[in-house]
Formats: sequence, structure tokens, C-alpha cells
Amino acid sequence: MNTYWPNAPLHLELGSTRFDITSRALVMGILNRTNDSFFAPAATMAMDDFLRRAESLVEAGADLLDVGGVKAGPGAEVSEAEELERVVPAISALRDRFDLPLSVDTWRASVAAACFEQGASVGNDISGFADPDYLRVAAAAGATVVATHIRLRPRVADPHPEYDDVTQTVRDFLIERRAWALDAGVAAQRVIVDAGLDLGKTAGQSLQLLRDSSQLAELGPLLLSASNKTFLGVLLDLDVLQRREPSLSAAALGIVGGCRILRVHDVAGSVRVRDVMARLLEAA
Repeated sequence: MNTYWPNAPLHLELGSTRFDITSRALVMGILNRTNDSFFAPAATMAMDDFLRRAESLVEAGADLLDVGGVKAGPGAEVSEAEELERVVPAISALRDRFDLPLSVDTWRASVAAACFEQGASVGNDISGFADPDYLRVAAAAGATVVATHIRLRPRVADPHPEYDDVTQTVRDFLIERRAWALDAGVAAQRVIVDAGLDLGKTAGQSLQLLRDSSQLAELGPLLLSASNKTFLGVLLDLDVLQRREPSLSAAALGIVGGCRILRVHDVAGSVRVRDVMARLLEAA
């Protein structure tokens, strides 16, 4: 795996804030208002629990928070109305309490638009902009977007994905989606790319993408979502509640490869890893 070092200072704009991410990654705390998440199901579905969790993530040093109302994998149908009910009040409550960027994890343009109106500044779309209105809505709001690779689509099982070269396929996909965003009017410094580990990838394919992060970081700010993921459990034969240390190790490896946004459950541990890696990269 090659260490990635930008040829020029690397910046990312989230809302009105401009971050220097040349050597210092941002830590994105995960907040799910779902009752079937793969990690701690329904733990933050109730609003009081959700806000307590948000407060703990902010106190632990999160740079931004990511709110989702529908899990990526197969499960019971969640209607547009239900997703709106889950995430819009949550974004509003967070905006009233905390002064840091907020992200909405949704592939529906209507949900993203409603959350942008309530103060979200990032649209984290794991579908690869499948909704044709998504980028138009984001551009109109001046929002940042996350372009994520997925082989099929959210909520659809993909147990036997095949690629000639998973890294090249993902790279080509992200180049295309980034171009879509720019063509729609999203500013270049507001486009993030994400390899989509576990999304239509085997454990081995996800590991290859993690190892090849430097090839994807060349496209722009690269988000790593490896926290407690299935590929870590498969490779190391670990239950989801035993994946903290592997998740932190993946974060360190990702940073070396150029990942500059870490989407995580363990904010405190990830902040410590991020700070150590930033010092090492700056010294290098």
C-alpha cells in the first residue's frame, strides 16, 4: 500500500467552514435513527437517546455528524414519509444544539432537500446519485455531496459480487459520479468520494479497496466507512461487537492511503488515531 500525499494543500468545504485535510482527517460520528441497524439496533431511535448519543460524540471530538434513517442493507420497507419523520426533526434538533457540520445519510433527493432546509450541509448518498434530482437539490443548497460506489442499489442483497478489477471499477465509477456532481453545479471542493466497502463487495474486495485507497484519493477527498463493517468480521472471524480494534486499525491504514474523512462509531478512539497519524504525516 502506498502512502498518499497530495501534490498541493487539500481543502474541503462543509457549510460555511473550510477544512485543511492535507494531513488531518475529519472524524464523522454516526447517528442512526433506525430500529434495525447492524450495529446496536434501535439504540438511538428514541429522540432522547439520539441526542444523548450526539452529545457524547461531540464531546469526544467529532468534526461532523452523519444522520441516517434507513439502513443500507435489506430490511423492512421504510417509506419516504417515515424517513422524513425520522431524520428531519433529528437534523433540526442537532442544529439547535451543536455548531458543527451535519450530514444526512439518504439516497432520496426529497429527504436531502428537507434536511438541507433544516441545516444539514452534506448529502451522504450511498446509491451513487441514483435519484436524478439529488445533485440538483444539493447544488441549489450549496451542499457537499458524497459519491459512493455500490454495485446494485441500497436495500438489495448482493451476496456474490464479481469484478474483473474491483479497484479499477470503483475508480471509474467515482470519476463518473464526481463529474456528474460538477456538471450539476456542485463546487469541486464540496465533492467527496467513497469506495463503499461492504456495498456489493466481498470481504476480500473490500480489503483490496482499503489497501488501494491511494488510487482513489487521487480523485478528491476520500471518505472511509469501515467502522465495525462485515468485511472486518469475516476476515478476522469477529462478532460485530468485537471489531473496535480492527476498525481503528483500518482507520490508520486508510489515513496512510489518503482517506481524509472517517465515518465511525467510536469517535474518541478514532480521534486519537487521527491525531497520531496527522503528526506522523506532518513529520514525514
